Amino acid sequence: MSNRHLARTMAMQVLYEWDFRGQETVRLPEVVALVREEFAPAFDDGGYVENQVGAIIAHLPSIDAMIATFMPNWTVNTITAIDRAILRLGVYELRFDASIPSKVAINEAIEIGKKFGGEASGKFVNGVLGAVLKDMAEKGEVKEADKEKKAPEEAKV
Repeated sequence: MSNRHLARTMAMQVLYEWDFRGQETVRLPEVVALVREEFAPAFDDGGYVENQVGAIIAHLPSIDAMIATFMPNWTVNTITAIDRAILRLGVYELRFDASIPSKVAINEAIEIGKKFGGEASGKFVNGVLGAVLKDMAEKGEVKEADKEKKAPEEAKV
């Protein structure tokens, strides 16, 4: 497992535990410490887990609204807590984290869904995040990380 994949998995676990405990922001550092101790006590993620989780919580109303938009037969509160945590992480990385390519955000969320979610979680996550990406593309919202880098020779033409 790559370091970034491990850090994403830990961020998802923190979001799940935080949500399960009633979204007590005051106890968030305790939840991060618990997940870190349980899953990777010697792993140094450079603050990735805390940064991602903090940013996700800061954008939570927008993230949940996007999730709800692309799940017409469900509400955010009626899907499983694991799928909710995975989608929150995926939508944040897809929509708000400019440094992460869209394909990476989606693929990582699908893999986490397959590993931790139910039988259909990977497909469910793929469907929701694919719809978010399609909506972004239709609105012309292309992340810098998704733009093809031109070779220096091509840039001069």
